[in-house]
Parts: sequence; structure tokens; C-alpha cells
Amino acid sequence: MRKEDKNTIIGQLAATVQEYNHFYLVDTTAMNAVKTSALRRECYQTDIKLVVVKNSLLLKALESLENDYSPIYGSLKGTTAVMFSNVANAPAKLIKSKAKEGVPSLKAAYAEESFYIGVDQLDALVSIKSKNEVIADVIALLQSPAKNVISALQSGGNTLHGVLKTLGER
Repeated sequence: MRKEDKNTIIGQLAATVQEYNHFYLVDTTAMNAVKTSALRRECYQTDIKLVVVKNSLLLKALESLENDYSPIYGSLKGTTAVMFSNVANAPAKLIKSKAKEGVPSLKAAYAEESFYIGVDQLDALVSIKSKNEVIADVIALLQSPAKNVISALQSGGNTLHGVLKTLGER
């Protein structure tokens, strides 16, 4: 590969890393063409961009960026594919759903401005809540007291109405 081509690929990888908030490094060594194609299809359906990269080019792309990605440099060995996503836990859920097959396996991840190294971090990554999930939880917490007050007023009104009706009938 010519140096100009390598520089172009490094620039594209760096731009992709900056475009997405989260990325996962996965090992796809044990995957054949059929499994890889199926994984690409599932990634596309869940808004995850899957890119198979050469480790040295990804390393140079990460080094060219402002952020320090050095904790994941040790994971750049063997066959590596990168899953880019704007939702922190989406790739983790996809990888976990494929856990029965054992492929792909997690090497490392950069999610929510933190580094997760090793397959044992998969459960922690799955439990990360997305921005929309956190907003939904906050709204539910804010609505809970109001719902309790309304429920108490409605049940109290029905009880009071029942008592008055019974007294009126006597």
C-alpha cells in the first residue's frame, strides 16, 4: 500500500473517531464470511458503523487526535474491527447477544469518556444508560409524586362520596 493511501485511510479513521462518541474494538478472528456479513447487517440495523481496520493504521489515527487513547493501544493486536456508535451501550448489547457464538469478542472500548479493557467489562458496558434512558428515568421520577397526589385525591373523593351516599340512604 502506498504512503498516500495509508495517510488517506488514517485521516478517514481519525475523522470517524471524532464523528462518533463511542467506539469498541472487537476481535473477529473466528468469524467466517457468513458470520461477518450477518454482523454487518445487524450493525447497520442498530445504527452502528462496523469497520475492519489494520491495527497500525488505527493506532496512527488515534495518536493524531487530541484525546489520549493510550490505554487501548495494547488491545490493537490480531484481527480488529471497530464498532462506532453514538449510543454507548448499543455495541455492547449486540456483542452480548452474540455471546453464545463467542464472536465477536470485546477487546476494548471507549464509552462515556472512559476506557474499558477486556471481555470482562462487557456487563458494565451493557448497563450504561443512554442519554434518552436517563432523561426518561428523570421524567418518571419527577412525575411520581404528582401521580401519587392525584391518586390519593381521586381515591379519597370516591371514599368520601361513598360515605356520604351511605349516610344519606340511612
